Amino acid sequence: MNRKSLGFRIFAYTFLSLFAIMNIVPLFWMVVNSFKTEQEYAVNPFSLPETLQFSNYAEAWKIANMNVYFLNSLFVTFASLIVTVLLGALASYFLSRFEFKLRGLTYGLFLLGMLVPIHATLIPIFLIMQKLHFLDTHLSLILPYTAFHLSLTIIILEGFMRGFPKDLEESGVMDGAGIFRIFWSIILPITRPAMATVIILNFIYNWNEYLFALVLISSSELKTLPLGLANFVGIETASLTLQMSALTMALIPIIIFYLLLQKQLVTGMTAGAVKG
Repeated sequence: MNRKSLGFRIFAYTFLSLFAIMNIVPLFWMVVNSFKTEQEYAVNPFSLPETLQFSNYAEAWKIANMNVYFLNSLFVTFASLIVTVLLGALASYFLSRFEFKLRGLTYGLFLLGMLVPIHATLIPIFLIMQKLHFLDTHLSLILPYTAFHLSLTIIILEGFMRGFPKDLEESGVMDGAGIFRIFWSIILPITRPAMATVIILNFIYNWNEYLFALVLISSSELKTLPLGLANFVGIETASLTLQMSALTMALIPIIIFYLLLQKQLVTGMTAGAVKG
């Protein structure tokens, strides 16, 4: 290894290590402060807790009404995720493996969808949901979440699928498999790295989305977790330690989901970016 290559690697690892520390330290202190009393936090927010206040989590769970909002977020997130990934995978398969006259136009429309500011459509979506009588239902969130993430899902999956050799379909046809059989049994299994990428990206956005849920949902029994976290901004519940406890609980599903799929994440994003 020459000096130039060694110097670059040292610089890269140093930069990435510092970047990782910058992201990990705030999360670490959020978790640490979630176990403190309010008095301990007021005296020194950067100290370790004298005793672990697990009661903070029970109180935060109650104030944020997490027993309802947590389940609502899980349902909306996974319902949107399943529909988005299924439709995106099917559309990507046909765009990447078949040639037809309107293919370029169709792909261009999906690209155009990425240029639309999501929250600029909030008022039109509100009016549409009102006309369809979907307002204040889970569908009012599932449908927009699905629509706005199809573009990115299709671009990543289409770029990945386009790099597959045509021999895959030919061997399936020789064995008597139809189009959808080839899709389910051959294409989808080898698309796992890209699928992991779009699943993580969609999960994180759907789980954290706040504005659409605030405007389109009014019933307390249908609200999602980000709306529950907003309960901590009131004067009577202005406890920073309880806020951090609630945020820590809200962060746990994202961390678990990422850890389950992280091995495929970088591979999928890199392949989707360079193939096609």
